[in-house]
Amino acid sequence: MSKLRYFIDGRILRVLTLIQLTALLPFVAEAQFADNCISGVKEENSFTLFESEKIAPIVIDQEDFSGVAMVADWFINDLKLVSGKSGAIYRNALPETNEIVLVGTLGKNRWIDQLVKAGKIDISELEGQWERSLTQVVEDPFPGIDKALVLAGSDKRGTIYAMLNLSRDMGVSPWYWWADVPVEPKDALYVKAGRFLTESPKVKYRGIFLNDEEPALGNWAREKFGGINHQFYVHVFELVLRLRGNFMWPAMWGKAFYDDDPENGVLADKLGIVMGTSHHEPLGRAQAEWHKYGTGAWDYTKNEKVLTDFWEKGMERNKDYETLVTLGMRGDGDEAMEDGTNIALLERIVKDQRKIISEVTGQKPEETPQVWALYKEVQDYYDKGMRVPDDVTLLLCDDNWGDVRKLPDINAPKHEGGFGMYYHFDYVGGPRNSKWINVTQIQRVWEQMNLSYSHGVDRLWVVNVGDLKPMEFPISFFLDMAWDPSQFNPQNLHAYTVSWSRQQFGEKYAEEAARIINLYTKYNHRVTPELLDDKTFSLENYNEFERVRDDYRNLAFDALRLYNIIPNEYKDAFDQLVLFPTNATANLYEMYYAVAKNKQLIVNGDFEANTWADVAETCFKRDSVLSVHYNQQIAGGKWNHMMDQIRIGYTYWQEPRKAKMPNVERLILPEVSNADMIFKEADGYVSIEAENYQKAKGSENIRWEVIPDLGKTASAITTFPQNAYPKENEEIYLEYAIDFVSIGDFDVSLLVSPTLNFNANKGLRYAVSFDGEAEQIVNFNGKYRGELGPWQARRIIKSTTKHKIEKAGLHRLRVRVLEPGIVLQKILIDTGGLKPSYLGPIQSEMEKIE
Repeated sequence: MSKLRYFIDGRILRVLTLIQLTALLPFVAEAQFADNCISGVKEENSFTLFESEKIAPIVIDQEDFSGVAMVADWFINDLKLVSGKSGAIYRNALPETNEIVLVGTLGKNRWIDQLVKAGKIDISELEGQWERSLTQVVEDPFPGIDKALVLAGSDKRGTIYAMLNLSRDMGVSPWYWWADVPVEPKDALYVKAGRFLTESPKVKYRGIFLNDEEPALGNWAREKFGGINHQFYVHVFELVLRLRGNFMWPAMWGKAFYDDDPENGVLADKLGIVMGTSHHEPLGRAQAEWHKYGTGAWDYTKNEKVLTDFWEKGMERNKDYETLVTLGMRGDGDEAMEDGTNIALLERIVKDQRKIISEVTGQKPEETPQVWALYKEVQDYYDKGMRVPDDVTLLLCDDNWGDVRKLPDINAPKHEGGFGMYYHFDYVGGPRNSKWINVTQIQRVWEQMNLSYSHGVDRLWVVNVGDLKPMEFPISFFLDMAWDPSQFNPQNLHAYTVSWSRQQFGEKYAEEAARIINLYTKYNHRVTPELLDDKTFSLENYNEFERVRDDYRNLAFDALRLYNIIPNEYKDAFDQLVLFPTNATANLYEMYYAVAKNKQLIVNGDFEANTWADVAETCFKRDSVLSVHYNQQIAGGKWNHMMDQIRIGYTYWQEPRKAKMPNVERLILPEVSNADMIFKEADGYVSIEAENYQKAKGSENIRWEVIPDLGKTASAITTFPQNAYPKENEEIYLEYAIDFVSIGDFDVSLLVSPTLNFNANKGLRYAVSFDGEAEQIVNFNGKYRGELGPWQARRIIKSTTKHKIEKAGLHRLRVRVLEPGIVLQKILIDTGGLKPSYLGPIQSEMEKIE
């Protein structure tokens, strides 16, 4: 049972098991991250990190690990982010100051060793431990110095974690760079008096696998860093360490970690990142290296000497680094080996690989950590009796969808190499890729990984995170859980989400942000966006499709509302972590619902099908707009290409090269004819409500639609969609039948809603004609430049043309629109007796002419 220990003056004041802690509180916020020794209030005997113009200097030993010095630079920058003050790092001597922060690894820092020898710090619980950290305020540590804040590690990573845990406690999110989480400035911070011990992690190796990283992560890294190189990996390694991870499988689609940039391996080892290679890349050699340097077949029965030499070079290159060596062999290209591969051959391959390890390192093979991944068909070999030496870690796997395939028999003899778990947040393969957005529920991660841990899987946890973004939230949870799985239970998972949201967005917005994160991951976990289509949910039964669309739509509205009120400095982070994944996926639900409605209505010949086709098309276009927003506008374009991944248009498991709009159908709108709509001239005028056309002509893409009650009298009519522009000379018109009793030159006035010239001041135009005569073009607002006029207050624009009617009887007036946005309310024809009025005369009588 893991314990959180708090010591003062070497005396244990409190020891609570985590079960007891859970009984007291729903979730001990961030207890698994750091020891919460920071305070904004100065207490008795506390240590001043900074206040007013004062900031404590950092002291490290130049003989300590170079990675400790590198992270000390991060730590001093963290202090600057929080305090606004620049601190100093001393490497060769103690500064002349009253208080110092003393950072170092046991046996690697002369001043810490002096404090141990003088009995001023007790390291009995650090010595020989894995990644354990001590934070302690020491009074009168050295002559002339009143206090020292000691950050000591049992090993290199223990020291690194001591600094970064304190950074997190100060308010620096691990995602400050990768998700642009702002750091809240503070006036002063103090470390409480006493002794704080962070215990060793419960899972020895904890890390991530960058995979399936094209096109998004690859394009981004090439634009920002020139490639997947050490300039890129320094940010990844920093994130892993800030999340208290220690392990990585590097990006491998056409990439070779050690060969592409020799600085990659040096940097990883410097920072204490234990590197491995993926489940099908033995002895530190990337698949891409075989394609570059290998000759002959990737077949041990036919090409043993070449393969042995290839693997030997990998071990030679990595022998001085801290690595976890992958054993075994799969087919080239992450495929199964050929049919008929026998267990004896695979056991011989492993035996020969271990011989290479021993010869290159000059040590017994069991002294080099190794792992054998039981991935896909390799598990079948294990189930049929294949075995590896007892010191080799057996890496069990899920089914690529987060469902654990195999666990150790709890009654079996202990396996000395221990067990690991290879888990997935991202996957490329059947039935469909899952690459674009976060679809992981931490509830499922907890349940499956707790199941694994309870069966003794505690040597290695590694998770495939795809492009890294936008998997920020589940990555945090996975690595926090790996540190101490017993911290979590079903009742505190939501509290964890709130705590994580507090870390990114502050106290005020944490609850609502957590609610949205919890729900969007729940909805996405139902079906991945790549598998979602118009057939996923039922239109007919239980109103299911509309309900799930509305659920997501409402959640997106909630995210937008919160985005609008959250302080500006948090908007970029909130957009990445909450708004975009919610809004973009809600848009997909809108699109596929519209496609389903279109197909349903087409069958019945319902012209409303065209409306839903328009909605689907709008959503498809919006998806691209949202991607452009993420790529080019969030954080000033910092994450350009991160949303390059295609998610619409799948026809089989692999993505298409280009997003493809789902198929929709449109019914061709015929000319709508109302034979009885014939207006009779009387009393010197004709008055027509625009909705009462005799004929309406649309097109495949443009339709006429009445807007009931809009306007000053009956209604209004306009074209839809409102962003669909008629082609040149396209016949989009309304036609009105009029029975004239008079002849002469008559004024024809069209009363339209006061729509402005929104189209770059070009103006909106319509054409008027009788009986096929030459059209008169009217631009009713082209000269408007922002002035106020009586037509605005009257809520109408009136435009008049003059037409000659040479004989009495039936004539047809045609109004053809040249732009969208023209909202026609009423037509008035003055034949000599039209009198002024505000609303115009009531509609003329209609007659039916035989």
